[in-house]
Amino acid sequence: MRITFKNISLVFAAGSLGGLLKGLAAWLFGTLGINALLGSQFAPALTPFWVYQHMVWGGLWAFLFLLPLRRLSYISLGIIYSLPQTLISLLVMMPQMQRGLLGLRLGYTTPVLILLFGFVWGMATALWLKWSRES
Repeated sequence: MRITFKNISLVFAAGSLGGLLKGLAAWLFGTLGINALLGSQFAPALTPFWVYQHMVWGGLWAFLFLLPLRRLSYISLGIIYSLPQTLISLLVMMPQMQRGLLGLRLGYTTPVLILLFGFVWGMATALWLKWSRES
């Protein structure tokens, strides 16, 4: 994808949408008790800060889609680009928030859930970019 103002704004918007859906998915899984059923205490509250941070960081992480990797599909890129933010969450943010390395103080399935929510961001962002490019 060429680096133009239009592409930069499109990528940020797509990543923000992906971040919104990621944050809502994490909240919904916690609220519905799915996380608890899977053995994790990860149950974030739906606050303006929760939504804001996911939308802003989602938009920023989406700048990875500007890298010149044209041979890979949008879906592949979504999966690949979701991994760095997942690793940062598990290796930096969770320990910093006293949740333990990988968030294991919240339960042994927490890393898997964080990975799943990262994939939500990656898929939503990638599909939005794909569909916007096709129209």
